[in-house]
Amino acid sequence: MNEIVQKIVRPSALQLGMILGLLLALLFIFLDPGAKADSEINTTAENVAIEGYDTVAYFTQKKAVPGSKEFTHRWKDAIWQFASAEHRNLFANNPEKFSPQYGGY
Repeated sequence: MNEIVQKIVRPSALQLGMILGLLLALLFIFLDPGAKADSEINTTAENVAIEGYDTVAYFTQKKAVPGSKEFTHRWKDAIWQFASAEHRNLFANNPEKFSPQYGGY
């Protein structure tokens, strides 16, 4: 009976490693200095959403198209860049339709 209790109470080296790995992962997630918890949108250091790509192009052209500083729109404290005025206007009229899920995180 004592051996059974010891096996239940004393985790193996593998179990300890898994627990330690999980704790380290949780610490990394919650203490990540690069995380922007105060922002709904994942942005670059320059506050540009989705790395400056045209989010409307993902829907209309089905591919990643770089946006331009010439065609921008500010939404949810982020700067969104577009390849054309038409894409900028489509986004401005319905940003929820064209913005990435979960703020691009």
